[in-house]
Amino acid sequence: MEHAINLPEVVADVSAAFYRYEDALVNNKVDVLDELFWDSLHTLRYGATENLYGYEQIQAFRASRPSKGLARELLRVVITTYGQDFATANCEFQRVGTSATGRQSQTWMRTAQGWRVVSAHVSPLG
Repeated sequence: MEHAINLPEVVADVSAAFYRYEDALVNNKVDVLDELFWDSLHTLRYGATENLYGYEQIQAFRASRPSKGLARELLRVVITTYGQDFATANCEFQRVGTSATGRQSQTWMRTAQGWRVVSAHVSPLG
């Protein structure tokens, strides 16, 4: 079965969700970050120093994470959608005020509640 890649209306929806997530991340809006992750045991997030399995572990990490040093500049963003209900969002970023760079990948799925991250990975470069 063939899926339509990058349908404009789907790209627009996923892009809006991605940039809402980005705003929540750099401004430590934990409630929005929690909302945008799929509330499931199947959700995972690999961070720079942690491996989190299931929504509850991700939520606990967000609740205890320091709110300093979160500002970053997106250097490149690539959003690709596959059909109506599945997408990936990948970006390269640089921490504001430093030379530290990293990358982030997210897998998004359309749910009854809207677009949700089902898998995420963040890692530093160099």
